[in-house]
Amino acid sequence: MLPETAPVRACGLVYPARALTEPLCFLNVKGKRKNMPIEISEKTIKHEFIEKVSQLSGQDIFKCFQCGTCGGACPMSGQMETLPRRIMRMAQLGMEENVSGSETSFTCASCHTCSANCPRGIDLARVMEAVRLLTLRKNVNKINPSKVPAETVRELPQIALVSCFRKLTS
Repeated sequence: MLPETAPVRACGLVYPARALTEPLCFLNVKGKRKNMPIEISEKTIKHEFIEKVSQLSGQDIFKCFQCGTCGGACPMSGQMETLPRRIMRMAQLGMEENVSGSETSFTCASCHTCSANCPRGIDLARVMEAVRLLTLRKNVNKINPSKVPAETVRELPQIALVSCFRKLTS
């Protein structure tokens, strides 16, 4: 048990100091516990990242209280390594590396099912698009167009290829 200390203010929220150094436990998609020991402080929170996500998406990411409705409604959640509510929480905490390193924003089909079901009215598909754009702006391609087999290029409709390249390349 950690000693009681004064609460910590971060991103306009007040956290009990004890909660900031205890490991966060999540269930991943496969139902296994995944511990994420993290320390949250003013030094670890990337305010610029939070502002960029909010600005690009036009959404107040702090409205999300991680109810899980988005992940329950998402047709792609079975393919995601990290569920949308966890992405939202990491974004709220300014955990840029964790959010950008996740494939969730690239797996998102942008179908807006999560947005239609969100009790807080957050357009989560726009948040995922913002995260995807921020990742791509770092020149991180998720697919190399020159490595797509010629047979695949001939078989697929051009609009599908263009859509794929717009979503997955910088």
